[in-house]
Amino acid sequence: MARRDIDLLQKCELAAEAGAPDALYNLGLIYATGNGVDTDFINAHKWFNLAALRGSHAARDSRAELALEMETVQISEAQRLAREWLSCH
Repeated sequence: MARRDIDLLQKCELAAEAGAPDALYNLGLIYATGNGVDTDFINAHKWFNLAALRGSHAARDSRAELALEMETVQISEAQRLAREWLSCH
C-alpha cells in the first residue's frame, strides 16, 4: 500500500472517531472501491451505515446499492460491526 493511501485511511479513521459523517462516508467509499485497501463490502456497509445514521444521504444511498451485492449474512455482520463501533465511540 502506498504511503499516500495509508495517510488517507488514517486521516479518515481519525475524523471518523470524532463522528464526522463525511469521514464515515469516505471510509465506506475506500472499502467499497478498494482504494488503497482490499475491497471489503462488509466494512464498506458498516461505514456507510454509520454515516447514514449521522444524516448522510449519500451514505444511505450507497449502503442500499451495496446491499444489493451482499448476502444477508454479510449485511448482518456489517450491522453488528456498526453497533460495536458505536458502543466504543
